[in-house]
Amino acid sequence: MRLAIDDRFRPRSDRRFLARVVEAALEHGGRRDLEVSLLLTDDRGIAALHGEFLGDPTPTDVMSFPAEGAADLVVNVQRAREEARRRGTTIRSELALYVVHGLLHVCGHDDHATRARARMRVAEREVLARLGLRAAPVDAS
Repeated sequence: MRLAIDDRFRPRSDRRFLARVVEAALEHGGRRDLEVSLLLTDDRGIAALHGEFLGDPTPTDVMSFPAEGAADLVVNVQRAREEARRRGTTIRSELALYVVHGLLHVCGHDDHATRARARMRVAEREVLARLGLRAAPVDAS
């Protein structure tokens, strides 16, 4: 696994922690060979990309873009901080959840149909548990 991190959020995120999260997600997804590019940003940054690439100029939590042998992830650290506070969890857990969620998409998981979403939520919990973390699913209220 090769990992490139572009951290545009303050304070900076722990790179070693992020590398462990990426490695655990890729191992679970059976794609340890992927090169991963991770952009950490805020509502404004992700909204611009969300609008440009998906036609929806609103902020979201994570975006993933698969490529041949690689994955590009954009993670909204501002959203992770706000959701962690709202849900009573840690920013590390929430940030890890977003990274895991995005990478599971790249590894072939889907969360559009009910059964597929349930399988993806199980996979998210398994990866987070392996890391000693716990977080609510990305679509929980």
